[in-house]
Amino acid sequence: MTMKRLGTRGSWAFAGALMLAGCATVGPDYHAPPPPAGIAEKPTAFAEGNSPAFAAEPLPDRWWRLYAIPQLDALVEEAIRANTDLRIAAANLERAQAIVQEIRASAHVQTSVNGGASAGETSNLGLGSPAGTHATFDAGVGISYELDVVGRIRRTIEAADADAQAQAAAYDLARTTVVAGVVGAYSDACAAGARLVVARRSMELQRQSLALTDRGVRAGLYTPLDAMRSRALLAQLEAALPPLEADRKAALYSLAVLLGRAPEDYPPGLASCQIIPTIDQPLPIGNGMALIRRRPDIRQAERQLAAATARMGVATAELYPSVSFGASLGTTSRGVGNLFDSSAFRFSLGPLISWTFPNRGVARARIVEADAASRGALAAFDGSVLSALREVETALSTYARDLEQNAKLKIARDENRKAFGLQTRMTRGGLGTGLDLLDAERSLAAAESALAASSATIANDRVRVFLALGGGWEQ
Repeated sequence: MTMKRLGTRGSWAFAGALMLAGCATVGPDYHAPPPPAGIAEKPTAFAEGNSPAFAAEPLPDRWWRLYAIPQLDALVEEAIRANTDLRIAAANLERAQAIVQEIRASAHVQTSVNGGASAGETSNLGLGSPAGTHATFDAGVGISYELDVVGRIRRTIEAADADAQAQAAAYDLARTTVVAGVVGAYSDACAAGARLVVARRSMELQRQSLALTDRGVRAGLYTPLDAMRSRALLAQLEAALPPLEADRKAALYSLAVLLGRAPEDYPPGLASCQIIPTIDQPLPIGNGMALIRRRPDIRQAERQLAAATARMGVATAELYPSVSFGASLGTTSRGVGNLFDSSAFRFSLGPLISWTFPNRGVARARIVEADAASRGALAAFDGSVLSALREVETALSTYARDLEQNAKLKIARDENRKAFGLQTRMTRGGLGTGLDLLDAERSLAAAESALAASSATIANDRVRVFLALGGGWEQ
């Protein structure tokens, strides 16, 4: 590092020229990139948004209120306050904002105060007696201010601001994920309860059927084989209960942790929930351009691109000298009483230029590095946009097709109920066999189980749609 203090009129003139040049800022100015793949020139409606299951209205910020379940609303608000992932994201955001404040503060005038005392003895080169010891006292104050000649400080602040905004988007992303997790866990717990109701009803019907079959065997109406098959079906239905109980407990434990509680401290009333949360209206999904503006991960990628672009300016500024304007005032004396004598005072005033030699190659390498990082950030932004659109289109398609399947399964369930009732009457009237009744029972149980599983899948699909749409945050 070579430092040269400027003096005389020529030095001041040079410093003034540098100060006038300070209105220029090296490096590229950031402009938000357009969406990739010509998306801006295409229709903004989602390709899968034509289904009657969806509406073009904008997605509300608090989409979970569409369920109209006060308990669910309260659980979401509790998770926003206490979730550990959100606490981490909030701490990271606070740290990023503090970094911005630190950088801004470092760009202001810096002051320093110094002082000291020392004792020494004057040498007489061995001639005569020593002159004796004496004390030296020193005190001073200084100020310095770095002139932002080529915009290095401005670009550094710009990068830090963008980093903080990216961290804010990361907080929004964490909040979106937590809200979706709460609604999903709530839905899973209730869906497991609903499936348990269906399984137990089918199991109870099979018990009744087995009792009738046993009486028929004793009366000679049915064969022992009919009774064995009926018991086998009952065992199959009973075997479906433990996995469903485990699914419900897993959902309750997940919900408790999302709320910042111990796993066993889940909402007790939810352990008996048997109604799957649903929204009896087309889902509001908005359009693609609103999605790009709303999705937290896209906003995070865009802000990271802005930070990478600003750092290209920071790297470019290393090719230029740094100029500081400073002043100092101090006094040095051999006695405390003489510190404020006019002869003891000293002062300096003037700019100071520092320029690194001969490492301009290092600076140029850093520029290339920053440029590569910027291009990588642009690719990441494009990828986040395309991935977001893919996730939404996939979620919409899956939800719409699962609704269609659910409607068909309802028809199958209803027809199997009719067939079971008819077969029961025929068997009792001697027009059917026990095997025919067993087949009807098995078909009804399978249809009801498939419908319950489909309804649970739709509940999860609905949450995935809202998660893909980036709902659950407020800027």
